[in-house]
Amino acid sequence: MTTTAGRVRSVGPVLHPRICAALTAASCLVHLWLAITGHHGAWLGILMIGLTAVCVPCTVHIWRHSRVGALHQVMISALAMVGLHAVLLLGAVGSGHAHGGGPASGAVSSGAAGLLLVIGLEITTALLAATLVARLRRSNRSR
Repeated sequence: MTTTAGRVRSVGPVLHPRICAALTAASCLVHLWLAITGHHGAWLGILMIGLTAVCVPCTVHIWRHSRVGALHQVMISALAMVGLHAVLLLGAVGSGHAHGGGPASGAVSSGAAGLLLVIGLEITTALLAATLVARLRRSNRSR
């Protein structure tokens, strides 16, 4: 960041980190909402609050400074969530069980559709973080 006439200007990409940070913040808010409303029970609620506490500082670091360490942490967390929700999805469809206490059925239920939405959101978050790391590395090499 550089200062010109009392204004702070970013030297690197601006929109890319802001989108990545906003998507991460939205994920944090959804996890908090699910934890507070008790959709998944006490233990998972506590786990989701803990995950949110880990992700919020990274969101701030990505928004303000595009820190590579924070981007790596968000990328790894998003990919871990993809794996976890994929396992839940396979279990939900395979056993006639819907994630989130929905009705059991052999067809794709709203719980499975929700899991697919979460998986897509987390893949998008990981992709945004990975491409931002690549952009930052490329711009550092060119300087």
